[in-house]
Amino acid sequence: MTTYWCEHAWLSGGAAASVRVAVADGRISGVAAGAAPAPGDVRLGGLVLPGLANGHSHAFHRALRGRTPGGGSFWAWRGQMYALAGRLTPDDYLALARAVYAEMALAGTTCVGEFHYLHHGAGGTPYADPNAMGEALVQAAAEAGVRLTLLDTCYLSAGPGGGELDPVQQRFSDGDPDRWAARVERLRERPGLRIGAAVHSVRAVPREHLTTVAAAARGRPLHVHVSEQPAENDTCRSVHGATPTTVLAEEGVLGPGTTAVHAIHLTADDVATLAGSGTAVCACPSTEADLGDGIGPFRQLADAGCALLLGSDSHAVVDPFAEVRLLEGHERLRSGERGRFSAAELVAALTGHDALGWPDAGRTEVGARADLVAVDLASPRTAGTAPDQAVLAAAASDVRTVVVDGRVVVDQGRHRLGDVGRLLAEAVAPLWAAR
Repeated sequence: MTTYWCEHAWLSGGAAASVRVAVADGRISGVAAGAAPAPGDVRLGGLVLPGLANGHSHAFHRALRGRTPGGGSFWAWRGQMYALAGRLTPDDYLALARAVYAEMALAGTTCVGEFHYLHHGAGGTPYADPNAMGEALVQAAAEAGVRLTLLDTCYLSAGPGGGELDPVQQRFSDGDPDRWAARVERLRERPGLRIGAAVHSVRAVPREHLTTVAAAARGRPLHVHVSEQPAENDTCRSVHGATPTTVLAEEGVLGPGTTAVHAIHLTADDVATLAGSGTAVCACPSTEADLGDGIGPFRQLADAGCALLLGSDSHAVVDPFAEVRLLEGHERLRSGERGRFSAAELVAALTGHDALGWPDAGRTEVGARADLVAVDLASPRTAGTAPDQAVLAAAASDVRTVVVDGRVVVDQGRHRLGDVGRLLAEAVAPLWAAR
């Protein structure tokens, strides 16, 4: 057993002082607030948060950071992303994802939801192992020391009315939903891994196939991109006479096990439908800002009853604290009021493990997974900050220690793999040299 003495720790009632956390077999076995440090305790200064969850990741997008010059719309950026996707191999993906997941761990992430649609080789030809790309992600997460929910994504068409896939999109597709489901069935869960599913979008999965995907995903986390761009809504209405949310609801995709990603351009009826179905919503504010997607109605969704979580999506930024500040900041800009989300709501959004299939994580309580994230309260960013407000002041660089399932992954700001900047540079450079 290991005992940690935390200067402050986030418990169910908020930030508490002098908290001893006992850990045995990867679980929290005891929590005592107001406890004096004892000999043998591992001391964690600052504020210790539960492990943070990254609800939406496309690991290969990290190679685009600082590599997309010029302006243009989301759709112009997508062309650059597709060009990168066309070059990746399983070995490339392993090296890149390992470094990306290590970067996330340095920022306090203990679990990643990987929205995985880059499945096959050139022209859609399966690898000898049809899950070679997915297995590269699984190995990458294990080596980086974070848990993974592999949200294996169904992607079948180029538009909501069907449409021929372009050459790069063929790498994403299994051809039909039954072949997609059969391939996913070959993936096996193991310690630190959950197998989930995803509908890429109403653009990429024709309406007549949505029920098949939803049925195959039953009992697993199911995620779906929803209303990220106005053009997505316009096209969906022109084909189906309804918004993406309505189509997904009518085809049985929404529900308590489902997470809608982005959910920006919603009608009032869409908000009511998502909340009424028990669907969670994953906001990705840094990517949504980077791509000019817009500002989602996240306060409205929370008030209606949707659980909120956060993701870094394209990894324009890998900093959960930056995401949570944007979540709050965008609401302030929209409303003209401060304090749109309470500190407890912000921490809940940072720790949304439930939507990734890990309901026993994200809380510092007996029986929960032993995930601890120590945030420095004496850095130039956080000095003088009240512990219960630290999530609005801290940055990824303030994370000093990260424990995942009782194992130390980050110690004094250094990842167990070593120099993560070097790993990222070595993974990204060959992808651009191959152009």
